[in-house]
Amino acid sequence: MSLPQIATDHLSGVPAPAKLNLFLHIVGRRADGYHLLQSVFMLIDWSDTLDFEYRTGGRISREDSTPGQLPEVDLCVRAALALQQATGCTQGAHIRLHKRIPAEAGMGGGSSDAATCLIALNRLWRLGLGRRELSTIGLSLGADVPFFVGGRNAWVEGVGERLTPISLPPARFAVVKPATGASTQAIFNTPMLRRDTKTAILQGFAANAKSGRQENRDRIACDLEKILAFGHNDLQPVAQTLCPDVVRCLDWLSARGLQGRMTGSGTAVFAQLPQAVDLSGAPDGWTVRECGNMDAHPLLDWCTG
Repeated sequence: MSLPQIATDHLSGVPAPAKLNLFLHIVGRRADGYHLLQSVFMLIDWSDTLDFEYRTGGRISREDSTPGQLPEVDLCVRAALALQQATGCTQGAHIRLHKRIPAEAGMGGGSSDAATCLIALNRLWRLGLGRRELSTIGLSLGADVPFFVGGRNAWVEGVGERLTPISLPPARFAVVKPATGASTQAIFNTPMLRRDTKTAILQGFAANAKSGRQENRDRIACDLEKILAFGHNDLQPVAQTLCPDVVRCLDWLSARGLQGRMTGSGTAVFAQLPQAVDLSGAPDGWTVRECGNMDAHPLLDWCTG
């Protein structure tokens, strides 16, 4: 992935990568209605890109390379406004979004865009906030935003804000998104959703998933196949009922000898590719892409702490 172009008054081609949930367990629900989860989030090399132009006067504006896809005040605009409010910043920006990650896919596209806005505007406006401060702002925008700000593959708990970095071996994946989507709110609110998966203890999970490689002491080295064998996606049965195309995608992967799983709360499914597989011949309207995982977010060095 090419690095963004950096200038004093603009940032061009700034990446916002997608993620896959290697599993997703719903282990409870808080009194305020937020669901408690356990998951492993993995960055992949399928990205939106954003351009930022400095503006005076505090005004935030946004345009899309594919007009009409997003509301006027989307997560990018909300992220910029939240950063202004948190810091008292009176500077502005024009944001241009090049959307490539499918919507309602469970791949965190909107949250990743918001995280990239926080990181990039922190740099453009020279605010000097650290990763922890940006993550706190990000959590007010969405549960997945702190993960993308954190910049590492992670074991995730709470509502998505408790992150333990992990290391994963490089691998290739087939990702399939049908034309139809499913509302995250509808999935989480359905009475069919089970919220009582047994809570795993991080130490126990790590012991079972360790790859045997030596890694940085701040990160756990995990074996990808052991993680995939460890869990499941609690949202998948509900999504399959609301969107039967999820089943069709899984069957399409199965016909190619691949064991698929839904990612996140969307309708995209994925499977690890142990070898080259012909991914042609998908139905009209589907998006099929071969992706690789990433060890770190491309903007990892843009903030500290």
